[in-house]
Amino acid sequence: MTRPDPAFEAPWHAQVFALTVHLNETGLFDWSDWASAFGATLKQHGLARELNGGEDYFTAWLATLEQVLSEREIASPAQTAVIKNAWEQAYLSTPHGAPVVLKTAS
Repeated sequence: MTRPDPAFEAPWHAQVFALTVHLNETGLFDWSDWASAFGATLKQHGLARELNGGEDYFTAWLATLEQVLSEREIASPAQTAVIKNAWEQAYLSTPHGAPVVLKTAS
């Protein structure tokens, strides 16, 4: 029996998708507003090359989420950069196969 292809190519694709859906469901933005913003990002990203629906699609998805959070003053670009850096450092210092854990400030 063959297994079906996963719905997402990478775990972070599923995570950013789920986060976006959650933020919509909590009322931080309407889905129609999200779709318009994401469409604009896809158009902008797709001008230089054809998007393949995988990594580049979710990179555009993440860029849109960051933009929406900034525009709605939920998270500034500076706050987003701090969190991105913390996750990158956590990832780079985690042994292969171990779960990545973001350390909280004490």
